[in-house]
Formats: sequence, C-alpha cells, structure tokens
Amino acid sequence: MPSLDKFIIRGGNRLDGTVTISGAKNASLALMPAALLASGVTRLENTPRLRDISTMSALLERMGVVVRHPGTSLELDTSNITSYEAPYEMVKKMRASFYVLGPLVGRFGQARVSYPGGCAWGPRPVDLHLKALEALGADIQIEAGYVVASAKRLRGADITFDVSSVGATGNTLMAAVLADGTTVIRNAATEPEITQLAAFLVRMGARIDGIGTNLLTVEGVDELQSANDTNIPDRIEAGTFLAATAAAGGRITLEHVEPQHLTAVLGKFREAGCTVLTGEDSITLESPERLSPVDVTTAIYPGFPTDMQAQWMALMAVAPGTSVVTDTVYLDRFNHVPELQRLGARIEVNRNAAVIRGVERLTGATVMSTDLRASASLIIAGLIADGSTEVLRVYHIDRGYEAIELKLRNLGADIQRVDSEDY
Repeated sequence: MPSLDKFIIRGGNRLDGTVTISGAKNASLALMPAALLASGVTRLENTPRLRDISTMSALLERMGVVVRHPGTSLELDTSNITSYEAPYEMVKKMRASFYVLGPLVGRFGQARVSYPGGCAWGPRPVDLHLKALEALGADIQIEAGYVVASAKRLRGADITFDVSSVGATGNTLMAAVLADGTTVIRNAATEPEITQLAAFLVRMGARIDGIGTNLLTVEGVDELQSANDTNIPDRIEAGTFLAATAAAGGRITLEHVEPQHLTAVLGKFREAGCTVLTGEDSITLESPERLSPVDVTTAIYPGFPTDMQAQWMALMAVAPGTSVVTDTVYLDRFNHVPELQRLGARIEVNRNAAVIRGVERLTGATVMSTDLRASASLIIAGLIADGSTEVLRVYHIDRGYEAIELKLRNLGADIQRVDSEDY
C-alpha cells in the first residue's frame, strides 16, 4: 500500500531564495527502457529519486536488469535479460511502463506487456503504439489484458500519427532503431523528453535524422551498444516552483533549468505581471504586487503543457478578475477542481474549459490529491490559503517531485510531512 503521509501547510509565507531543479521524470522514464536495446552497462546521470523511477526500476529488475541508484546516478546492467514480460501488478502503477514494449520487440522479437494503469483521469489509449508496431511488422495479439507482440525482425515503415503522442513516438523510435530498413515517423512528438531519447539512441549507435522536429527518419542498424547520458532538467517541476512563487509572493531563482523548454509558460507568467529573467541555465521570477488574470489553452509542445494547467489554475484562483483554462490535450483533467473549491476557489467547469473567478484569499481545509499534478496545485493553494491546509495522499506528489516539501521549506514555506491515518 502507498505511504499514507500527508502535508500540513500553514499559508501566508513568501517564497524567496534559490532552488535546484531535479532531472526530468518523463525523460528518465524513456531513457531507462531504452537501455534494454543493448547488452551492457548504462549510466544515466541526474536521475531523480522518485516513486515513478523506483517503479520502473522494479519492472526492469523483474526482467533481469541489475539496477543501482546511488545519489543521482542510475546504473542499469542489461547483460542478462531473463524475461520479456511486464506484469499487470507492476504496469498498473504507471503508464510509462508501457515503454518497454518497443525495445523488447525491437531487440528480442517478443514482448508480453499488460495494458497500462497510471493517473485516474481521461482515456489515454495505446492504439497509436500498437498500430505503429504493426506497421513495423509485429504481430499483435490481445490476451487477457496483455499485449502480446512478436516479430522475427521488425522492418522499416512509413508511419503517420493521427495525434502527436509522446508515448507512441518514444515506443516507435525504440522499436525502429533495430528494424530492417528505413522508418519515417510523421507528426512525431517534439517534446524535450523525446528529443533527449532520440539523442541517447544515437549515442547507442542508432541512425536518426530530424531530431527535434516532427519528422523523424530512422535507418535501422543491426545492433546497439550501451551508452551513458545526463538527464535534462524537469521543466514541469520548474514551472511548478514558478507558479508557487507567483502565487505566494516573493522572488525565486531556479538553477539547473532549461529556459527554452519553458518559453510558453514564461510568457504567461509575464502576462500575469511577473518579472521573469532568464540566464543560460537559470530563471529568476519576481511576483507582482497584484496578479493579472491570464487565459491559457494547453497544447502539444512547444505550447503550454497540460502538466501545468492545474498549477496555473491554483495561481489564477487568487488573481482578481476572470480567467479561463482550456485543456485541449486531455479533455477531462479537472479532478483537482473540487478540491480547490474546498479551499474557497471559484471555478466552474464546462466540458474541457474551467472558468476561474479570482478571490481575495483562500481558506485552509483538508483536501485530497487525486493525481500527480493535482497534488502540486493543492500545495500551491495551501501556500496562499489562510490558516492550515492538510493535503492527503501525497504519494501522488512523490511520483514526480523530489523532496518538494524540503525545497519549499528552504524557500520559506511552512510545510511539513507527517504520518496520516487518512487514505
């Protein structure tokens, strides 16, 4: 059973200081299964210590990978793979576990992977993954909730995604690098995490053109070699700390961050009245005396990320006036709204849009996390609420934020992690 810890937050403190951004969760979860494509030892530096990383590590260990994670250096030894199965009891914990499908079929010609679990909101089918693998020549069967894939050797294909999908792009890339012939991936995702994955595959010996664009061309090779890499900073963690500071008031400098990964987000903070300065690997934000309401519409990268809409909603809850948050990526990702309403936020949801009418202040209450980014929005709301806020089910936040309460406390927040009997 997950940890029953909760956060107790006493709002009203400004946030001031410097915080170092951890390695990107979503990039790590793609790089780790990519190691399956070669035999040997892979070292991935700047890998955060998160629940999702532990989940992926346990899944890879089940397959025979030897995993070591001292500090922020993750070592994966894939010399002795003994299983090509990702069982339900492990995959149900995290959708990214489905990433093992492409490399297993690509290198070993077989895989048995449970349909994924993960966050409790929205339909996120894996059809794009399966259609791409079928185009590459894999035989796909569905047996008792498992995807069973096999192929003597995959062969290159021309693949066009109806929807730009990070997961499907990553899985297809990892399958195609060892396929016979040329694979063209059209409408590929261009998120930084996919760009890093493609660059890592090239380090392993893959031949990929068009990295960073939505048209990828892969020339299959016979084998890959293990390689090392350093993870990019987590752009969503960075955006979350910026939102927390803009809401609570103060001045924060983020270190070890890629400002170009956050162009759309930084533009919205400036519209809201924040002063934002960027360096080569730093961002400084100073909150305004009075926030301005700003509408956002989520979009695929480089647009405003869906993983930041919940945090933006918490910020807009105390911006005088009316703002609208529209999510075009996941149409029902609003489980955090009832919890924000418990704190006094005035939010109305209509289909995939939320109308926020800013209030002067929020009031502390007990709220429950429903998913990773919802947790972040509730923490931000708690930081600005009068009185005490208790955030339950913080195991959600531990999936994607490394020691968030310690980082916030170092900035001046009054936040504590305590044991809880509530679930």
